[in-house]
Amino acid sequence: MKVVVISKKSLAKSMIVMFIFLFSILYAATGRYELLNVFLNTQRELPIYCVETDEKKIAITFDAAWGNEYTDEILDILEKNGVRATFFLVGSWVDKYPETVKKIFEKGHEIGNHSTTHPHFSQITPDKMKEEIFKTSDKIKRITGKGTNLFRPPFGDYNSLVVKTVKETGHFCIQWDVDSIDWKDPGEDVIYSRVVSRVTNGSIILFHNYAKQTPKVLDGILKELKRKGYEFVTVSELIYKENYYIDHTGRQKPIKNN
Repeated sequence: MKVVVISKKSLAKSMIVMFIFLFSILYAATGRYELLNVFLNTQRELPIYCVETDEKKIAITFDAAWGNEYTDEILDILEKNGVRATFFLVGSWVDKYPETVKKIFEKGHEIGNHSTTHPHFSQITPDKMKEEIFKTSDKIKRITGKGTNLFRPPFGDYNSLVVKTVKETGHFCIQWDVDSIDWKDPGEDVIYSRVVSRVTNGSIILFHNYAKQTPKVLDGILKELKRKGYEFVTVSELIYKENYYIDHTGRQKPIKNN
């Protein structure tokens, strides 16, 4: 008879694997994935792409990094439709257009942070990330009297370290789940169709203030989404501030206490 000798190290590893397996089954059965992620600490850090909610609430966002030709027209369309949006501003853009920053704020829109120089955040150090965020927050505060607590990585570029560092600055890291691709100028019909067909409860929609086709199609999009029963809120009004987790798709969900 062949005797199999198992070392203490191998036995310990096997017990850990078995424990994780049983723990996973238990929490999968109860739907408490968030507790499993916390316990195992294996979840990759993710930004907020959208929000789980039973309410038909959505947030429309505009990134402002380059030009300013269409911002006034966009603001007029938003005002006409009674919609408040969230504008993510780059610090260098703030320097060029301080009066527009003031106008965005005074019209009741939310201002988020989009870095100072629009670098790829995954390619810079945490200290540089923080510098980029804090500088722009200070620039915005000098104009509006209010700093930022929302941050969108330039190019949508991030990794776990980026998300962790953004959190350390006191900002929520925000992405989007509906991309208008308006910066590509794909055609008004394409932008309209992409947005109205993909929006669901809790969606965050991405537009750009410098995309020339956006003002031409924005009014129709807002009207159609309103017709479908959606309410437009700012990103801060849409997201959960505490007692939440983010699943593997980037959907922010509340932690439900049973």
